[in-house]
Amino acid sequence: MTIEVGARIPSITLNVLKDGVQAITTDEIFSGRKVVLFSVPGAFTPTCSAKHLPSYVENLEKFQSQGIDVACMAVNDAYVMKAWAQDQHVPESLIMLADGNANLARALGLEMDATAFGMGLRSKRFALYAEDGTVKALNVEAPGEFKVSGAQAMLTTLGV
Repeated sequence: MTIEVGARIPSITLNVLKDGVQAITTDEIFSGRKVVLFSVPGAFTPTCSAKHLPSYVENLEKFQSQGIDVACMAVNDAYVMKAWAQDQHVPESLIMLADGNANLARALGLEMDATAFGMGLRSKRFALYAEDGTVKALNVEAPGEFKVSGAQAMLTTLGV
């Protein structure tokens, strides 16, 4: 079942790469904070690299000016997420989260089967906004689309 507005983000452990692979929990990411989490089907994939991640890099200061942190998640390992961040010139303040086993994607009910494309289990393309771990807005893309989860769409959703 897909997470809904008003629900709490499940407690899941993800990874980041800073001085080696480090575990980080969703509780650490969301507790006491305003956070936009956007998820992409895969690092280095066409729409993700050409549009989705760049939209948040370009608009990061707009979110931050509203006290909102931004995190990007993909079903990739922490090394891939770090390499993608370097390739895309992602500022350190934009958190690059590795959901290597799709644990958070599954817990949110936002996983997708991309085995037909040789990619295995992945996350759907989505963006959510949470305050202190409670989902306040959720925008999930239809398959193959990029209309509601980019930075500009989330800024509009949030009235920024």
